[in-house]
Order: sequence, then structure tokens, then C-alpha cells
Amino acid sequence: MKIKEIIDALERFAPLPLQESYDNAGLQVGLTEAEASGALLCLDVTEEVVREAIYLGCNLIVAHHPLLFRPLRHVTDQTQVERCVRLAIQNEITIYAAHTNLDNAEDGVSYKMAEKIGLLDVVPMEGGGVMGYLREPEDSLAFLLRLKDAFHVECLQHNEMINRPIQSVALCGGAGAFAVDAAIKQEADAFVTGEMNYHQFFGHEQEIQLAVLGHYQSEQYTKEIFYSIIGEVAPEMPLFVTQIDTNPIKYL
Repeated sequence: MKIKEIIDALERFAPLPLQESYDNAGLQVGLTEAEASGALLCLDVTEEVVREAIYLGCNLIVAHHPLLFRPLRHVTDQTQVERCVRLAIQNEITIYAAHTNLDNAEDGVSYKMAEKIGLLDVVPMEGGGVMGYLREPEDSLAFLLRLKDAFHVECLQHNEMINRPIQSVALCGGAGAFAVDAAIKQEADAFVTGEMNYHQFFGHEQEIQLAVLGHYQSEQYTKEIFYSIIGEVAPEMPLFVTQIDTNPIKYL
């Protein structure tokens, strides 16, 4: 199967017009007419990931985060992005990214998060993200521990625990703090995202349970979405999930 056909399948699921104006989803590096020898799925493209693709014999890397957010003025060895571009071109590897178009797609990133914590009746929220319901109400501690377990979180940030049961849950993967107001408007008991800044935690005491997983942690299962899409259209093609933890944030 040609790389172009795989990209077509990804874009049927997450059309490029769904991406936000600041984004640069889509083809990043390489050609699409070549036959796909295999695909490596990842969240971020790093030199280690490109070398992993070379080792595995894959000429396609599918990532969530675009390698190229801004135009390159030159391609040298000065930055990691430039080194990745050079390494990919030298080894005839195509790099493709599905980012905010995948965030905004039906059954996209936030839906996968909802699946991981067992939410039912999941629907889109006004302003991004999704909202669903736990099968049974549970207290804040149990809910926060559920999140830690489902997303393998070493350090979960949250506001004070609310003193009512949690059942309705709003979610927005990545830097989703912008969706807090929509979650409150829709009377969610809890809001879960990947990033919030310090000041955004203020003013919501006993109004809504806030839980911040970490950007990488909230989007780590995006690779499963890619696997499902590509596996359906190219079941015979070698398909790999990266074994490299590309999270740049470490915890002590």
C-alpha cells in the first residue's frame, strides 16, 4: 500500500480542515507515492524515534504533534527539529502528523481518554473536549486514583477535593484549560485535562473537581487511535508503537 493511501485513511478520520488556525498538521517531511514498508506510531518525533523507524524498517512515522510548527530558515544540525528533518530525508522516511484535527474529530483524543476511564454516553462539549458519565458516582479520592491508574500518572495535580460525588466528567486532552468554563456551564462534576496554569486553579473550590494529568500523559493513547485506523486499511503492513518515552518532563 502506498503511503498516500494511509494518509488518506487518517484524513478521512481526522480531516485537515478540523485543525486549529495555529496548527500545522498533515505531511511534514517526505514523499507519499512510495510503497509503505511499515509505520511507526508516536506522540512526538525525536531523533531517537526516527532512528527507531530506521531500525524497524519503517518508511513512515505517524505522530500526534507536528515536527514542523514553524517554517525552517535552514536545515542544519543546530536544532533537534533540523536534525530530525535531515535524518528523515537521508533515510527516505515520510513524517505525518494528525494534531488538533484529531483532537476535534469524532472519536478523537478526548474520546479515547473517556474510554480509558470508562465514561458512558460521551458527547462533544461546546468549546472543545467531551463530557460523559461514570457508571456509578464515586468520591473525589476514588476518582483521582482512577485517573492515576488509567493514565499511569506519577504526579497528579488537582484542586481541593469536592465534597459531593463525581459522576459527570468533562475531558480535554493536551493543553485543554480553555474548556474549563464550558465544563462548568454544562454542570460537570469534574474536569480533566493535560495542562493548566497556576492561576486557573483559583476560584473553583467546591464548584468542580479539577485534575491535570500532564500533557504527554493525557495524549499517550493517541497512538491507539492511529493503530486502529491504519490497521483497518493496511492489515498486512508492519505497524509499530514507539517504545521511546518522549515526554520531556521528568519527575523526582
